Amino acid sequence: MPTAFTPVSALIGGALIGLAAVWLLATLGRIAGVSGILNAAVDQPEGRGWRLAFLLGLIVGAAAWFALVDVPRRDGFPWPWLALAGLLVGFGTRLGNGCTSGHGICGLARFSRRSLWAVAVFMAVAMGTVFVVRHVFGGLA
Repeated sequence: MPTAFTPVSALIGGALIGLAAVWLLATLGRIAGVSGILNAAVDQPEGRGWRLAFLLGLIVGAAAWFALVDVPRRDGFPWPWLALAGLLVGFGTRLGNGCTSGHGICGLARFSRRSLWAVAVFMAVAMGTVFVVRHVFGGLA
């Protein structure tokens, strides 16, 4: 199954993510790790406002992108597989003490050795998953 390579939108998106991470660190002194922000928004009453605004911005930004840009949609992917994938991602962020945004964007930018190892594991597992889904299971949809 071919994928669409869109370097311009990827470059713009990456720059916006980087700017948001720098802005959050410069203004509030916080790391833009989404799993940590979500966890603290649920568990800690202090600072909940900016965390909820950050999370809402992620949702609204994605919804606006899909509403304004003709993005090819992939239909027919089984919901049980999506639910399992979401649970595994949540388990992995707890196990790795952070998510791809916290380790991959903010951690690597701070030269964190722990983040370097976490990103290496994320990438190895992602490559293995793609291989298994595409070549062992035949694409799953």
